[in-house]
Amino acid sequence: MEAIIINPIGIIHTPHQLGSDAPIQPVYSEKAGGEVEVFDCYREGLSDISEFERIWLIFWCHLAKPYRLKVIPYRDTVERGVFACRAPSRPNSIGLSVVKLLDVDYNRGILTVEGVDMLDNTPLIDIKPYVPKFDSFQSSVSGWLERSSSQTTKSDNRFCK
Repeated sequence: MEAIIINPIGIIHTPHQLGSDAPIQPVYSEKAGGEVEVFDCYREGLSDISEFERIWLIFWCHLAKPYRLKVIPYRDTVERGVFACRAPSRPNSIGLSVVKLLDVDYNRGILTVEGVDMLDNTPLIDIKPYVPKFDSFQSSVSGWLERSSSQTTKSDNRFCK
């Protein structure tokens, strides 16, 4: 198989400096604000993005520890397969978060967002619009998470360098 090359399209700026500063998911970010800086050569692609209330940010977990195929996720005490959890330490450390889009500065290529859970200076790989009709499946089964008694909302350094 041929190598896959992914080039960042921007940088995500957040108040979260350390793994232990960040929430485990955007829903627990307590309205944490951030800015998404899109590099000049990609700014034209932002056209029409302001029409969406929420967007998906796809990013590289640049400070993640090397992956293991079995991990203890934040909301459990049992080892689980890495593909059955959302740990940032993965074979390809790609993260995915939906955030609220508050403002778009098309001239500067800056998106002001709310609900960030990623660390400061995270490389941005892609942006996609969040569409409730396509992206929300309320009756879906959530595997082991449905049996978990943990209410953890904050991460720690178990997956961060």
